[in-house]
Amino acid sequence: MKIQRIHHVAYRCKDAKQTVEFYRDLLNMDFLLAIAENEVPSTKEPDPYMHVFLDAGQGNVLAFFEIPNSPEMGRDQNTPAWVQHIAFEVGSMDELLTAKARLEEAGVSVLGPTDHTIFKSIYFFDPNGHRIELAANTAKPGMLNELKRVADDMLNEWAKTKQAPKHAAWLHGEGDFNGDKQ
Repeated sequence: MKIQRIHHVAYRCKDAKQTVEFYRDLLNMDFLLAIAENEVPSTKEPDPYMHVFLDAGQGNVLAFFEIPNSPEMGRDQNTPAWVQHIAFEVGSMDELLTAKARLEEAGVSVLGPTDHTIFKSIYFFDPNGHRIELAANTAKPGMLNELKRVADDMLNEWAKTKQAPKHAAWLHGEGDFNGDKQ
């Protein structure tokens, strides 16, 4: 078996209509379809829900469940808010800055752009409290190849030390990237 792609990723939402409007109107995602049931198909539990699906580009689908009979949704209190997020790629820095302006005009608080060396991104929260990232790739030729080359070494060092490995210190402004490292 070989995974083909993500069929969809599903999150909970507070209000399906408000969620669709946010992603459709501010992030230009097409609203693909909705499924509603009064009984959960897999468990047969009587629990009405609305399941909405949005096109996140190139066959990627973002979905949400509104489940009104469950307690109000929260978040993992043991994980910082910046950790769990959904990141979407945009085509250029111009698109990223245009998206930032559009979000801010709609009253959404936006952080960034933040420079991650291989991409720049902005961060904001959707109406459900999910952190969203929009990213524009900025990697120089060879950077991604070099990161792939050192990935196993970095992971193994992290597993032993729980400290940031120095295999790609140039990502954090420690020295310059040498594009010949391939």
